[in-house]
Amino acid sequence: MKVIAVAIALLTSQVTAFTFVAKSHSASTKLFAERINTQVDLDSPKVATMEKLEPGTKKVYCRCWQSGTFPLCDGSHMKHNEATGDNVGPLIVSVPKSE
Repeated sequence: MKVIAVAIALLTSQVTAFTFVAKSHSASTKLFAERINTQVDLDSPKVATMEKLEPGTKKVYCRCWQSGTFPLCDGSHMKHNEATGDNVGPLIVSVPKSE
């Protein structure tokens, strides 16, 4: 009886050792086969924007690449989120007022 228990334990451990477990990968490590940017400065090797903000101001930047006012957000991500169930939103940068 003890031999049967050992054999079952051994077989069970071997089955779990070869069981495939799917791992989820975050979108940040995933390579995309298609372009993300389909409309902004397509001839540039890299799209980069630099702005200086004055104290007491804020800017709302697009992160979905769909804004008609890129690099600023125009809310285009909301339509995308409704259609896909995604949760993308803008980057909001603010500079506190000097005291």
